[in-house]
Amino acid sequence: MQALIPVEQALQQLLAMMPVPRDVEMVALEHALGRVLAQSLTVAVDVPPEANSSMDGYAVRCEDLSEAEVLPISQRIPAGTAPEPLQPGTAARIFTGAPIPAGADAVVMQEEAIADDQGVRFTAAVRPGQNIRPQGQDLRAGESLLSSGSKLSAQAMGVLASAGVERVQVYRPPRVALLSTGDELVHPGQPLAPGQIYDSNRYLLTGLLQQAGVSSIRSYHVADTAAATAEVLSAAAAECDLILSSGGVSVGEEDHVRRQVEALGALQIWRINIKPGKPFAAGQVAGTPFIGLPGNPASSLVTFYLLALPALQRLQGMTYQPVSGWQLPAGFSRERPTGRDEYLRVRVDGGSLVPQGNQSSGVLSNALQAAGLARVPAGTCVELGQPLEFLPFSLLSG
Repeated sequence: MQALIPVEQALQQLLAMMPVPRDVEMVALEHALGRVLAQSLTVAVDVPPEANSSMDGYAVRCEDLSEAEVLPISQRIPAGTAPEPLQPGTAARIFTGAPIPAGADAVVMQEEAIADDQGVRFTAAVRPGQNIRPQGQDLRAGESLLSSGSKLSAQAMGVLASAGVERVQVYRPPRVALLSTGDELVHPGQPLAPGQIYDSNRYLLTGLLQQAGVSSIRSYHVADTAAATAEVLSAAAAECDLILSSGGVSVGEEDHVRRQVEALGALQIWRINIKPGKPFAAGQVAGTPFIGLPGNPASSLVTFYLLALPALQRLQGMTYQPVSGWQLPAGFSRERPTGRDEYLRVRVDGGSLVPQGNQSSGVLSNALQAAGLARVPAGTCVELGQPLEFLPFSLLSG
């Protein structure tokens, strides 16, 4: 039996197997959430394009304030209008976001001003530059904004809009074939016969794929025969950019997926040094990348986050960024070390990491209360208070 592959080595091999996406398209910015940039963007205009007021108040020239107690109001400047130059010895009524008139060097907020028919006087000291947003305070024309491979968030959409970007060039999202293997699997809503279980992995992985920005998912239920497995793998390879399977990659006589991947393509990764999730497999079917997750639901969850998701992100065109967890103290102890890197589903209780319920690879319900995964390196005993790496689900999700 071959040695188990270290998790980090498996991840690097898996990333190297993912082809760079080629298909790109232009989309309106309003439809770009979660898409991956296929171009690097620079700022075309200063943001803001001109100095403007950060307050409702009065634009003044500071040197005028020492010469007159009351300044007449020479103009009114709402946002979206072009002001006249400020007349010496006067103040301009100005509103938030309105351009600063030439000659003014400060804005006094209206709470520090008293206005009447004669003009306006001020109740607090005024200093040059106060309450003025300078031109280019946020962004400068010509500076780098976002690089190719960046996933567009709502914040990025707002920043791009502020710089006048209307459309962006993005990669086409990958089409993923999702295979559920096993004659024992039944769709939710159907009655269970003896020996059958509901197909939870299909819905778990569909949600994880959608969460990762995949909108094109084709689901297959694969019967436990070599012929059926080969037929589905061939069809999936012809239609999709990635094949993601659940189950069928272990060593049992009914685990046909691994053998048929080897028959139709190549298996490049199999059995990794991880708990849960040792039977993880990866390779290609007729040139299409294949990732085989273990059938137990907790194993599928853990290996999806740690291995399949980074590979999927590379396939989407994203620049890979290793996930660095936090160091938190263990709220438990364990005398016997495991021979594999173990990822426990944990909650954070009083600042410490506490295993959430039964850690069997067949138990998924504890993921509802768990906040993330705690890594216990292979061969490690755990002492109470010992620092462990904590990987929150929110961080793993990207």
